[in-house]
Amino acid sequence: MKTEATGTAGTTTTPSTRIDAIDNLRVMLTVLVVAHHAAITYSHIPMWYYTEPAQDLTGLPLDIFVVSNQAFFMGFFFLISGFFTPGSYDRKGARPFLRDRLVRLGIPLLAYVLLLRPLADLGGYLRQDALPFWQYYLRSWDPGPMWFVEVLIVLAAAYAGWRALRPPLDARPAPPRPRWIVLFVLGLAVATFVWRVPVPTGSYWPVAGLPTPDYLPQYVSMFVLGCVAHRRGWFGTLPARAALAGFGAAGVATAALMPVAYGGSGPLAQAAICLWQSVFAVGMIIGFTVWFRERWNRQGPRGRFLSRHAYTVYIVHPLVLVGLGWALSPLAAPAVVKFAIMLVLALPLCWGLAFLVRRLPGAGRVL
Repeated sequence: MKTEATGTAGTTTTPSTRIDAIDNLRVMLTVLVVAHHAAITYSHIPMWYYTEPAQDLTGLPLDIFVVSNQAFFMGFFFLISGFFTPGSYDRKGARPFLRDRLVRLGIPLLAYVLLLRPLADLGGYLRQDALPFWQYYLRSWDPGPMWFVEVLIVLAAAYAGWRALRPPLDARPAPPRPRWIVLFVLGLAVATFVWRVPVPTGSYWPVAGLPTPDYLPQYVSMFVLGCVAHRRGWFGTLPARAALAGFGAAGVATAALMPVAYGGSGPLAQAAICLWQSVFAVGMIIGFTVWFRERWNRQGPRGRFLSRHAYTVYIVHPLVLVGLGWALSPLAAPAVVKFAIMLVLALPLCWGLAFLVRRLPGAGRVL
């Protein structure tokens, strides 16, 4: 039976519209993942398999893009994952839900760590001459970008455990009140500030391979928020004007807090960073969510192709970017130009490779 959800601004949104909009959001976020790692390749932030640190001033906008993108895009992924978790659990039950999560998340995780990671990190092995390959293979054990699904497996298991102890929230569609959003932002900023005392920015957890464990308060809270949003129908009930408010809040916070956050040091600067990241993340997530719901809520054949292969693109994009990095290494050009060339080439190559991977026997059932 079809139902409709009407937002407070009078916008009527059908379930198919909501799904199409969220699928389009996933495509945008996947593009941001590819762009993020392409920017890291040529920025001053050497946290990728292949890097060429910028030797000119054009590396600065790449640094700004990486820092700004990091503030919200993975939290957005966790929120969308949380949004679909209660419905999946309700339809399948505990054991089938967990089995499905292990198949959809665990098999790609193992495939990446065991097979794709050595290819993406082949340059790291070639740059060292002290270890045989099998020792380097074991010592460089790391899930790479697949840390995301690693954390999702833990969160899915935690959700199943919570549902085993307590009944689900009632389904009562109602828009979130502005003061709830403000309190959430402030609470997230405080939790992040406290968390970063033992887990400062730049921390790395070996074996688990979390590149940004300092963001865990955001990731976990966004997943939980997504679960609540599913029950409360927030995707359909947020007013249309919330898009402008969200983007506006992100912009104002950037102008007001970035100079303090990244222009100083000590507790005040750390507090400003945590507050800016929290406001920016929530503002951008609200803005893009409503904007896509209102403007990008349909899919044609191309859109369905992009969304159908987005998860696989996330898995295979390191191979494409590293290969392009080596191929473009002889090119002498400003950092931002090489980034642009890499991104223009990488996006069709990533989706093309994803298409080929999903055509492998049995891959479609997992990916």
